[in-house]
Amino acid sequence: MAGKVALITGITGQDGSYLAELLIDKGYDVHGIVRRASTINTSRIDHLYEDPHNGDVQLRLHYGDLGDANSLRRILSEVQPTEIYNLAAQSHVRVSFDMPLETADVGGMGTLRLLEAVREYQVTTGTEVRLYQASSSEMFGKVHETPQRETTPFHPRSPYGVAKVFSYWAIVNYRESYGLHASNGILFNHESPRRGETFVTRKITQAVARIKHGLQDKLYLGNIDAKRDWGFAGDYVYAMWLMLQQDTADDYVVAMNETHSVREFLELAFGHVGLDYNEYVEIDPRYYRPAEVDLLLGDSSKARKQLGWEPQVSFHDLVQMMVETDLEQAVREKALEDAGLSPSITNRKAA
Repeated sequence: MAGKVALITGITGQDGSYLAELLIDKGYDVHGIVRRASTINTSRIDHLYEDPHNGDVQLRLHYGDLGDANSLRRILSEVQPTEIYNLAAQSHVRVSFDMPLETADVGGMGTLRLLEAVREYQVTTGTEVRLYQASSSEMFGKVHETPQRETTPFHPRSPYGVAKVFSYWAIVNYRESYGLHASNGILFNHESPRRGETFVTRKITQAVARIKHGLQDKLYLGNIDAKRDWGFAGDYVYAMWLMLQQDTADDYVVAMNETHSVREFLELAFGHVGLDYNEYVEIDPRYYRPAEVDLLLGDSSKARKQLGWEPQVSFHDLVQMMVETDLEQAVREKALEDAGLSPSITNRKAA
């Protein structure tokens, strides 16, 4: 594994942090791109900067932006990566309706800028760079067949899904036109304790923990009958890595091959702490999407056969893992609250 250098966009996110851990463990020299901002949230990767055994630097961050082609070219020249994982995006589907232009620019055009930077770098240096693109089950949207596989037609139902379809075909086009080793991972929903607090799964598990400890009264959600194919993010980043180890680039669906409703997620999460979700959950129309995706169910047989990938964490274990982590956080929050060291929680009662 010596000599392998990975560059990750979106490294501060859920997937980026798990992927960075995996690659560091495999001996990679890992670099990440972060956007310059007044505050940069690196909490998911702070533990990765130094080797706990010898203090060596394990992770290096570079300021850049998928909206700035010059910064991408500069970083490629400095880092000289052998593998690039493009995970950066405005990744919240509901928010993409409120911010369609930014979602399209980063999630769509950003991929094209990166592809051009990689193409130019390869022409200039004569070295191969393997590229992974984070595609999404949201591309299937209004599904044309169930389960969804690599050959299922796309019918996106959100600006996020539309941007991902653009990126998907840009990857295919550059692979076929320029011979780039570029692969799409069509990942179905994948969660973890590191999931952002505005995503429905983490919103649920955090609310469960806070309600259990008296820090919150109600949980407001949208369509709880929507069905998704949920897996563990730590399992899914391993599939990303496997794609770039193949001799030939290709596109793969990564999924658990099973579907569960938001309602089922609620039942498991609240049930884990002995509560009935019906007593705490209220439906708020503000959380409905303008165009809903009712059912997503993946068929990952190609990835399992060709990559040898198998998920290790079940849906039930995933929910339990997330609830347990948020319970620990709620205990700390409660202790601060009791000590008068935390801000008023009145504005979080209906989080």
